[in-house]
Amino acid sequence: QGAAHAADGYARASGKVGVCLGTSGPGATNLITGIATAQLDSIPMVAITGNVPGALIGKDAFQEIDITGITLPMTKHNILVRHAADIPRAIAEAFHIARTGRPGPVHVDITKDALTSETDATLPETIDLPGFGRDVRVDAAALLEAADAIEHARRPVILAGHGILLGNAVDELMTFAEKTRIPIAWTLLGIGAVDERHPLAYGYMGMHGWKHVNRAIQSADLLIALGMRFDDRVTGKVSTYAPNARIIHVDIDPSEIGKNVAVEVGIAGDVKWVLPALTTAARRRTEDERADYLAELAQWRAASESVSWHGSGAWKDGLLSADYVISRLGELTDHVATYVADVGQHQMWLARYCGFRRPDSHLSSGGLGTMGYALPSAMGAALGRPDVETWAVCGDGGLQMVTQELMTVVADRIPVKIALLDNKKLGMIRQWQEIIYGGNYHSSTLPGPDWAKLCEAYGVPCFRARTPEEVDTAIRAAQAVDGPAMVWFETAETQNVFPMMPAGKGLSDLIETWGEGAEEA
Repeated sequence: QGAAHAADGYARASGKVGVCLGTSGPGATNLITGIATAQLDSIPMVAITGNVPGALIGKDAFQEIDITGITLPMTKHNILVRHAADIPRAIAEAFHIARTGRPGPVHVDITKDALTSETDATLPETIDLPGFGRDVRVDAAALLEAADAIEHARRPVILAGHGILLGNAVDELMTFAEKTRIPIAWTLLGIGAVDERHPLAYGYMGMHGWKHVNRAIQSADLLIALGMRFDDRVTGKVSTYAPNARIIHVDIDPSEIGKNVAVEVGIAGDVKWVLPALTTAARRRTEDERADYLAELAQWRAASESVSWHGSGAWKDGLLSADYVISRLGELTDHVATYVADVGQHQMWLARYCGFRRPDSHLSSGGLGTMGYALPSAMGAALGRPDVETWAVCGDGGLQMVTQELMTVVADRIPVKIALLDNKKLGMIRQWQEIIYGGNYHSSTLPGPDWAKLCEAYGVPCFRARTPEEVDTAIRAAQAVDGPAMVWFETAETQNVFPMMPAGKGLSDLIETWGEGAEEA
């Protein structure tokens, strides 16, 4: 699993295809969670596994498993190779398919006799596969309809998804937004599609997104969805989602258009070349034309962001406020490091409070929500982008799933810095048990190890922060280490992430506080 996540992180950070290898049997099955993570997040990756000799396939040989059958539902393509002469073409096709069109993982399973045989076969000079690599022409009528909808919209919002980053269309997005003067909201995996300092950058949407962003979506008369799939964590209850808005949906995968929400205008194509066409068709707006609308949104934003949840940095129980830790991490890394989130409360705090400046700086398991993702993915990201700092932002639950990778970062001198937000809980599970299940807590408390001793055993420098005054010093100390290091932040055990959209509810049903005199983040 660590290898698959590392390949995933390498691909996200570098923009190239990630590669992981697994042996037969359990080596192959251990890759499955990482492959599924890549599939749901559209990550270009090639997973290569070995299998038993071809003559033993189907005979329940030692470590034989139908890994091709197992991975078929979670890969973009799957290839079983039984002859050495077929290996070069299989590998070349795997890379081509993984990175062409909507990216995704490709699995190549090679029998042992194919791997140990000799061949004179060479890589093919060209790859021509029906259905892969063909550009879909933009429907001219749909383009004109979209331009007309933009022309008549009074409260439009752009929804920027992961496709903007996968399609390398950040500049095209900004050109379109600036010409039309439309504010931009973003999904979890769309973080980094716009520099958050830009005047049109409005914020992170969805279940734990900013209140002002969700409010803007609910009051919009036009949504322009770019490279996103209207995940349930974004929409909530579909019947109450953006009730007054027409929707323009641009996506490279035609099957996504209209799948989760009804759209008025669907455009199948890569945002990299659809956006310039849409920009040309749209009329340039003056500063005055949307002044009142943008001023109203600015007021909503000011009210939403004015609440100081972390205050001095300490929470009610005297331990650190997690959002304060994240905000300081962003500041001390100049907001341009590569930040790799695990899954849970800290994932949402990172999305809201780190402040992102550049594309591909935020990595997270979005679709599958895989705990244990951050550290191995950060290893791959650090190797894919060695020119920038790499921080794995982990909870104590997720990190305990992959502590063996501390051995890897030491053995290979991978300079990953680990920000451990230790609340001795499965925080998001505890939060749901508190709010949704009436305080019926079960299996959400983790005693955890002494992280300093564990790091010492592996040879990883560890710096501990329990108070706000210790946060900056600990981060700076980790940054000064030439190699891997951990900062152990002892954070509040009962701090919740707010706003929160309960399952089955909509964006207008956000829970903003909980408990007597609550001040949540």
